[in-house]
Amino acid sequence: MVAAGAGTDPGWRPPEPVGTHRLAELTVRAPIARPTKVLAAAANYQEHVAEGGGKPLDKGALAPRLFLKPGTSIADPGADIALPAFSTQVDWEAELVVVVGRGGRDIPVERALEHVAGYATGNDVSARSVDYGYRRDTSAAVDYFDWLAGKWPDGFAPYGPYLVTADEVPDPQDLGIELEVNGTLRQKGSTAAMIFTVAELVAFASRLMTLEPTDIIMTGTPAGVGAASGTYLAAGDEMTVRVTGLGDLTNRVVHPNQIP
Repeated sequence: MVAAGAGTDPGWRPPEPVGTHRLAELTVRAPIARPTKVLAAAANYQEHVAEGGGKPLDKGALAPRLFLKPGTSIADPGADIALPAFSTQVDWEAELVVVVGRGGRDIPVERALEHVAGYATGNDVSARSVDYGYRRDTSAAVDYFDWLAGKWPDGFAPYGPYLVTADEVPDPQDLGIELEVNGTLRQKGSTAAMIFTVAELVAFASRLMTLEPTDIIMTGTPAGVGAASGTYLAAGDEMTVRVTGLGDLTNRVVHPNQIP
């Protein structure tokens, strides 16, 4: 990181050091607290599709399945995440997060990685069921919007603790992804298994909308989510996500009344 003014102002001097602190003494925030947009890819690993009962996807016959999460879904590393009252089936999804550094529209796939500022570890926390407390009809449309609503609660997109710059990640399609719940390994995969690569996701997103600096893209999750085995998060459970070279992301889920 280079301080503002360095190399451009002849009178610039580096700031005086103000002391040192142990990391445990500090509160680490998400690399970008309020991204311009939070995009996420659904069904981007064949094994994850299969564990949900889906048939293998033909990449040549479909487009990336992107959706938006609200800015309020961002959570800091180490932050507690409230379990929403409308769901008893809250789940985890370990993901590689892409941070856009240079905006654009209709970006060619072969130039897409030039628009990436860096990468981070993320968790697309998801409510697999919703109960709003009133009677509704049942249809595919309702199911879809319930699925989408399950992605939106506050804190359901923690990421960090680091933003590793793109030049330090030679190949974003060669990173291991793991997730533990209370120390038990639940997910273990690799970005090599993505259906749509980082470059393809960035390029496709830029066809739908203008990408802007600080946008983030969550790139999908490998197999091992709780829904596959009927195992869901309970208050007090701790999730830790690891992506090779990007650091560990740990968050605990709690009852809503435990959030200040």
